Order: sequence, then structure tokens, then C-alpha cells
Amino acid sequence: MEASSLPAALELVAGGGAGLSPEKRAVLGSSLLLLQRDYRFERVWFWGCIQGVCGAYYIAEGLGPDRAAPRSRLYSLNCVEWSLLPPVTKEMVTQAGRLKGRFQGDPSFEYEYTERNAEDAERLFEDGKEPTMKEEARLVATIEQIDRAVGIIPRGAFVKTPLGSVSENRNFEGLSLTEAKRLSSYFHFTEPVNLKNKTLLEKADLDPSTDFLDSLEHDIPQGSWTVQLEKGGTVVVLRSLLWLGLTFYHVPMTKQYGYVYFGNGEKNLDLPFML
Repeated sequence: MEASSLPAALELVAGGGAGLSPEKRAVLGSSLLLLQRDYRFERVWFWGCIQGVCGAYYIAEGLGPDRAAPRSRLYSLNCVEWSLLPPVTKEMVTQAGRLKGRFQGDPSFEYEYTERNAEDAERLFEDGKEPTMKEEARLVATIEQIDRAVGIIPRGAFVKTPLGSVSENRNFEGLSLTEAKRLSSYFHFTEPVNLKNKTLLEKADLDPSTDFLDSLEHDIPQGSWTVQLEKGGTVVVLRSLLWLGLTFYHVPMTKQYGYVYFGNGEKNLDLPFML
């Protein structure tokens, strides 16, 4: 969610019980603006918080002119001092997927794999050391996984230019209340997968400038999202049951929308058995 509208946005997603203390909100409001200035980002989003055993990671994302380009990710342990996270790689995401259990809250903590694959055994034979992964690498890989799976935007909020870059749609005035209650009105803000598999006939009714992402209506498993009206029916709130703690909000007929994550960074692998 936008750093500039953080206090109001946090109030709109507070129905799930998660949030920040007034002190943390005040500190974040000023430190994120300084972060934007120091790193020369065009926009800064407050991504959320991953709670560890001994501490919490507060996450921010910095955006450049092309909103679809890889985002710079930073973390803080106190909402004041920020550290830049390394760029995520496919290897990081694969390795993080093999780790289970909660985060510790210490970026330098090293995890050892309980199960070894052939690559781990080869590395152990060559180096004589157990393969490990630092919590900092696991953190950025987890953020990437969550953004890919449940980072969403309303349809029409962004437009794709003929040159391929993505920017905010200045003509976007929000979804109507009827549209806002449908999963098909929301897109995953990441590289599309299902869209590439559609036939030309299925793409005929799509607007290439706005319908260039995958919608939520075909997410697997079915039923992994809840859609609710809150604040007297004035706010539409979507919550992910796959990554518990991810909450998206949109005020129909306005430009107000965003998502935030407050959780322990673990995927709900039991979801298919709960539906």
C-alpha cells in the first residue's frame, strides 16, 4: 500500500485484527518518505510485516518508472533503519521452499536443510560443509513468493504501453460496487501465466492495454479468496486463505486500493483439505 496514505489504508484493512501500533504508524510515516528521498524511488509501498520468533521484519518496496519492473525490497527491524535486500533468484525461491518453520527475526541466522537432495550431497562432498541458507535470503524469497501468488491490483489501475512498459492509469476512477465484488475484476500484479495459454478467440474481448495480467477467478485451489464488504458496505476487502495474513482493500468508485501482509511467512499448505 502507498506510503503516503498509510494511516488511512491501515484502518481500512484492520477488520482482520492485524495492524500496527500508533507509534509504529507514526515512525513509518516519516521513515518511508525519507527512504523514498534517499534511494530516489518514484513510489514507496509499505509491503507489510513478517513476524519471527525473536523479532519482526517490516518490509517496504521501492518502484521506478516502469511499475512492472523488478522492485527494490528493503527491510527494517525497528521501522527507522532500512537495509536493502539482495535481488531474488530462482535458486533462492527453490531453496526457501524446502525450509519449514517460522522465521527467527535475525537476518544473519543460517538454516540447515533437514533433507538433502543430490545437489546438496555433491556440494557437501566438494566443500566439506553442510549446505545452509541465510534468513535474509529466505526473507526476500518469501516476499517474492507472496507477491507472485497474492499481490493483486484492480482491473484498469495500470496500463501497458505499446513499448511494453507499465504505468499507472490516470483515468482509473475505481471499480463500481458490482464489479468490485467479482474476483474477475482483480489481477495478479506479476508476469501472466494463464493469459499466455488462452486462445485467440478467448483474447478477442480483452483490451491489451488493461487486460495484460491474470485474473483471480481461475486461481487454484478454487475458494482461496474471500470477498467481504466492510465499513458499512463502503470498502471491499479480499483476504487470501493460501497466504494467511494477506489483505487487499478497495474503496469502490475511488482510486483507493492496496494490499498488506501481516503474517509469519508460511504458506497454508492445508488449504486444499480445508475447502
